[in-house]
Amino acid sequence: MSILVTGNMGYVGPAVVTRLRESRPDATLGGFDAGYFAHCLTGASSLPERRLDVQRFGDVRRFPAEATAGVDAVVHLAAISNDPIGNAFEEVTYAINHRATVEIARMAREAGARAFVFASSCSVYGSAEDGMRTEDSELGPLTAYAKSKVMSERDLAELADDDFTVTCLRFATACGWSDRLRLDLVLNDFVAGAIASRRISILSDGTPWRPLIHVRDMARAIDWAVDRDQADGGAFLAVNAGRDDWNHQVRDLAEAVAAAVPGVEVSVRADAPPDRRSYRVSFERFRALAPDHQPRVDLDEAIAELRDGLEGMGFADAEFRTSELMRLNTLRRLREEGHLDEELGWRAARAATRA
Repeated sequence: MSILVTGNMGYVGPAVVTRLRESRPDATLGGFDAGYFAHCLTGASSLPERRLDVQRFGDVRRFPAEATAGVDAVVHLAAISNDPIGNAFEEVTYAINHRATVEIARMAREAGARAFVFASSCSVYGSAEDGMRTEDSELGPLTAYAKSKVMSERDLAELADDDFTVTCLRFATACGWSDRLRLDLVLNDFVAGAIASRRISILSDGTPWRPLIHVRDMARAIDWAVDRDQADGGAFLAVNAGRDDWNHQVRDLAEAVAAAVPGVEVSVRADAPPDRRSYRVSFERFRALAPDHQPRVDLDEAIAELRDGLEGMGFADAEFRTSELMRLNTLRRLREEGHLDEELGWRAARAATRA
């Protein structure tokens, strides 16, 4: 079996590649990535991509057809990965997250691939505090990032058929330790603040709800989706991926971190404007469809891993929100230094193409 993972050099990719290599030791695994964050290793003892058979570099907006040759399944992680980047680069977000996604799926189908796994998001539900959201609930995306996921799901549904299985995993908010750690995620941010300054600053009033999922459990869900039988959900499936008891209010996450790191003070901005991105999500359908691939990492374990990992790398940056562990900061630095153009394309790559 041959599997291509796009966006494999980000936060989630290392866990996905590790899982696929462990569950499919004889598979041919390939990666395709722009390389924006390839240098952002955190505590890794070796390059995560050593588990791949081949690594390609390139822009998903100019995806080479040969990358899908002989591929049985595509795991599509490549994306502008959060709301702050989406707000700063809105049109780029739609180009990468929506148009490129659909084009890669089309190319994969034409090349004979039988499965396409898309990393979608529970953020498609937007502001949804009046009960648990299911896959049949009305969508209400609030940001460019969330809207791009809705648009992609809509168009991917048109590509699915008896020979091409499309699975859109609406993931809860990612968290947990990674070889390429991000701190622009709520739980990771709280643990970083606790370790670096013994202080957790909640930038909202603490009341919004968030469902969470550990990156290793995201990889478990993807492993299932690669082989999903159409008898389990049909040719096209959009399903919430997570677990019901991981729906938490932001302030409760902060208190859980404070309980795991002694001497931590939690501050809440009582005057903060309401964060409309609040939603609780039901994962009942995923539980029924994938009983052997359910999330296993609990909140305490995720916090302990982050704590131990950050302490192990000597993390002490109280100003980490200005560091390159926040993905938007990395992209801004690459632009300021002239490596990326205004559309987040590598200038050297485009110059080589023109030559």
